[in-house]
Amino acid sequence: MNLELRHLRVVTAIAETGSVTKAASMLGLAQPALTAQLQRIERALGGPLFERDRRGARPTALGELVLDRARVLLPAMKGLQDEAARLAGGDAALSRYRLGGVNSPLLGRLVLRLTADQPAAQISTYASWSVDELARMVLAGRLDYSLCGVCGDAVPSAELGLAWRVLAIDPVWVLLPEGHPQAAHAEVDLADLATERWVAAPGDGCFADCFAAACARSGFTPRKVYETDLKGSIDLVEAGEAIALCQATFRPVPGLVARPIKGAPLRWRLLLGWHAEAQAAAFADLMVKHAAGAYTDILDRNPGYRSWLSTHPAFGAQVTTEFEPVV
Repeated sequence: MNLELRHLRVVTAIAETGSVTKAASMLGLAQPALTAQLQRIERALGGPLFERDRRGARPTALGELVLDRARVLLPAMKGLQDEAARLAGGDAALSRYRLGGVNSPLLGRLVLRLTADQPAAQISTYASWSVDELARMVLAGRLDYSLCGVCGDAVPSAELGLAWRVLAIDPVWVLLPEGHPQAAHAEVDLADLATERWVAAPGDGCFADCFAAACARSGFTPRKVYETDLKGSIDLVEAGEAIALCQATFRPVPGLVARPIKGAPLRWRLLLGWHAEAQAAAFADLMVKHAAGAYTDILDRNPGYRSWLSTHPAFGAQVTTEFEPVV
């Protein structure tokens, strides 16, 4: 294995936190995955980098040598990337932005904000139902940024090694016909939907383990789950054939209503991802700023959800949260 900058970030994170477990949490990784990565790095360098016991992880002599080099190389590389980005694309922007999105309500508003801010830039979009597909395209240099969502505390595959910023954490609501008995309630108890049929769009992760677990806690197994595209899902809900989970930012069409689920058992995290060593990384803060503005635009069009957020402060914008899976 050839040593790369991402490996130096792993070593630095462990040294800074004094613990593989804490470093894994900081990097957004499972602890076994980070342990395996550290073992590969140590094999490549020819010896252990840390002494590990119940008190934590302390650098060995070899570890101190690697850390000394890392503390020089990592800032230097970041400076090189920033300078190269300024020369290649101007002081404040890239000349083109290639955005990928997974069923995200933010993508359209993000394009509008980016176009208004940088009318000369070339902007293209690519849609996919797969978070991992978009991450691989970013890793391969075919996209600059990936805008996607994941269910609960999940993260995109750490093996893809991208940097991610959490933009928002939204509850997952339920989409109902206006005439549904539960539509008149301010919030819906999941147990009261035990006999319903459900519909989901591809890639909707909350219909996998998270949804099944929430239903089990409420004492039932979902009766039936259809899978179709977003338009087909709305059609089935309109026809009364099924109900659907939806993002809280979803604006229902006439005849449909979105209602919170009691206790907010399902969460949807909106993420922006990029390759930490690509030119686009130098402008990630700019993209986060525009994405945060796009999220605010969506809330402005959804007063019901904005009102709900006023009494649920754990949800909504989370622009200070970031993690960098490095494997």
